[in-house]
Amino acid sequence: MNDDYTGHLLEQILDEIKAVHELVADVPTRGAFNRLEQKMDKLNNDMEVVKTAVKATNSDVADLGRDIERHKGLPAHMAHGRA
Repeated sequence: MNDDYTGHLLEQILDEIKAVHELVADVPTRGAFNRLEQKMDKLNNDMEVVKTAVKATNSDVADLGRDIERHKGLPAHMAHGRA
C-alpha cells in the first residue's frame, strides 16, 4: 500500500511538472527577448524618423497652401509670370 501511495504522489508531481513545462514553453528565452528588444528599439528609431519626415512634409504643404492663396490674390497678368 505504501508503494501505491508513493506511485500516486509521483504521478501527481509528474503531472504538475508537465503543466509547468507547458506554461514555460511559450516564454521567450533571454536571447529571443533581447532580439525582440533590439527590434523594438529599431522600430522606435524608425518611427522618430517618420514623425520628423511627416512634420517636414506638413510644413511644406502649409507653405504651398499659403503660396497658392497668395497666387490666387494676384492680378491675372502677374499670376502667370508677366509683369
